[in-house]
Amino acid sequence: MDSVQKVGNGHPGTAMSLAPVAYLLYQRLLRHDPADPHWPGRDRFVLSCGHSSLTLYIQLYLSGYGVTLEDLEAYRTWGSITPGHPEHGLTPGVETTTGPLGQGIGNAVGMAMAARRERGLYDPEAEPGRSPFDHYIYAFVSDGDMEEGISHEVASLAGHQRLGNLIVVYDDNYISIEDDTQIAKSEDVAARYEAYGWHVQRLSWRTPNGYHEDVQALYQALLAAKEHTEAPSFIALTTIIGWPAPHKQNTGAAHGSALGADEVAATKEVLGFDPAVNFPVEDEALAHARQVAERGKSLHAEWEQSFAAWSEANADRRALFDRLSARVLPDGWTDALPSFPADAKGMATRKASGTVLSALAPVLPELWGGSADLAESNLTTMDGQPSFIPVDHQTAMWRGNPYGRTLHFGIREHGMGAILNGIALHGGTRPYGGTFLVFSDYMRGSVRLACLMELPVTYVWTHDSIGLGEDGPTHQPIEHLWALRAIPHLEVIRPGDANETVVAWRTVLERARPAAMCLTRQALPVFDRSSGGLASAEGVARGAYVLADGSDVILIGTGSEVSIALEARDQLAAEGISARVVSMPCVEWFNAQDDSYRREVLPPTIRARVSVEAGITEPWRLFVGDAGASIGVDHFGASAAYQKIYQEFGITAERVAAAARDSLARVRD
Repeated sequence: MDSVQKVGNGHPGTAMSLAPVAYLLYQRLLRHDPADPHWPGRDRFVLSCGHSSLTLYIQLYLSGYGVTLEDLEAYRTWGSITPGHPEHGLTPGVETTTGPLGQGIGNAVGMAMAARRERGLYDPEAEPGRSPFDHYIYAFVSDGDMEEGISHEVASLAGHQRLGNLIVVYDDNYISIEDDTQIAKSEDVAARYEAYGWHVQRLSWRTPNGYHEDVQALYQALLAAKEHTEAPSFIALTTIIGWPAPHKQNTGAAHGSALGADEVAATKEVLGFDPAVNFPVEDEALAHARQVAERGKSLHAEWEQSFAAWSEANADRRALFDRLSARVLPDGWTDALPSFPADAKGMATRKASGTVLSALAPVLPELWGGSADLAESNLTTMDGQPSFIPVDHQTAMWRGNPYGRTLHFGIREHGMGAILNGIALHGGTRPYGGTFLVFSDYMRGSVRLACLMELPVTYVWTHDSIGLGEDGPTHQPIEHLWALRAIPHLEVIRPGDANETVVAWRTVLERARPAAMCLTRQALPVFDRSSGGLASAEGVARGAYVLADGSDVILIGTGSEVSIALEARDQLAAEGISARVVSMPCVEWFNAQDDSYRREVLPPTIRARVSVEAGITEPWRLFVGDAGASIGVDHFGASAAYQKIYQEFGITAERVAAAARDSLARVRD
């Protein structure tokens, strides 16, 4: 109450009603060590209702994680480690950035999947509960989480996957910002989770005689959840938000604003505190809570013994564990990368990407992923790799086991995004997920959080333009490339041929940051770089490079339009105009280069410029300048063969050449 009252804003109510739940978890159930927040053997805790960040911060303070009373006093203020919503990498003990509702439970599902995959990599033969890699993922969720569509997606998949290491506590308090949730929600949430295949328990602290926080009953329910390993567990706990504030408990006012000085004072009186004392901390109570550090130290020591025994018996797996934990790629891994011979008929970059993934499967066991029911379109399946699935859910087409490698997200793009984040957060594995580029819109909230946390998640977004053809405007991305380029920290890569795709994948894996591979459905020529003056595809790693040199005009292309720029260059050459073709697969990588390299690729002295990309054109002014022109698509697409669409929309070599002539004329004028 005092933290919110001091800053004047925040969310006190849920933190009040969840305080006994959080204290029970951190003191008696969660396997954690405040002295080592990154201990690999720890359980993970995710506060999906991130607006109630004080629920977490106060337990981190009480447990001795390095969060101080002064940090609680600085809640939601500049420079504090207690921001309005928990932020991964800022506050010790915070496992993930939460706040956008539903994201946290998606992260928790991803963590549970990663825990199972990692156990399969390191200790698959161990009996259940006997491996140093066995642990639990706990999450607290709110009514808001349950209403968000993403939570439906991930909960359905978690039940299907039988993630018995996942335990979720639902704070069912009937209140959101618009007060009583009956105004917008009436379904039986617990019954929905039963239908998903979860192990469900119901508890209510609301009684006919008032309110009774039966912590012992909750403790027994959590123990039962730990024992039920055949399915994820869901505990629906009915609470009263803001308890025991005498006037604002059970109201929307307690959800998202300070209670007010009078209500804070009255509540302190109910609890037996001096109303005049702000941030009261009793030394005896704090010392009692801090004893959890000894519990954590003991659990950590026991785990170290188990881990040492495993290490002694599994030298190769221990070496893999160390490498993956350090996020270091193995020596010589790039030797497995394919190279593609020149081919005028060409290859779709999605196919080149699939070939890369299959080639890397034997040398990068950390790399795993799949698709939102588009594996045969995204080509995200590594050849010969089993699916990640309970054995009785495998199909004739997709054989697998619980420790498999190929992920099947179903048609759940947003859920896939949050799950990928959870996988990346959990440990050293490198996840990727695929869908059509146009459906990156469904994933955007999750992508943004991956970028905020700078997680090494790779998106394989195929069918990247009007070049997908007959599926028409609903499936043809137009604004998407630049909308994605606008997200800080996201590296958007659109390779121009098969060999650019290889270098792009290599660079993505080496950089280990959020990255989007935007790939074609249609075949593109594989450029002949051995003759004709075309440069090596190695330039991809710098974001943009001079593919073919020239001195009069610069033609900038990405993806499927690079070959169009090369055709236009040939047409201009026949007229005595020398055109430089710059392939710019990644704007972000290029902008990160030093000024001298950028000026070398795009000399300021060559002001005549044309960009060509099958998407919106306005942002290309950044590169073509006031004398340049941009060829693209500033309207929705159409349903037809892609060759016809390109012709009708003017994404052609003839139009690029004409734009180059016009740009040269403007420069001369």
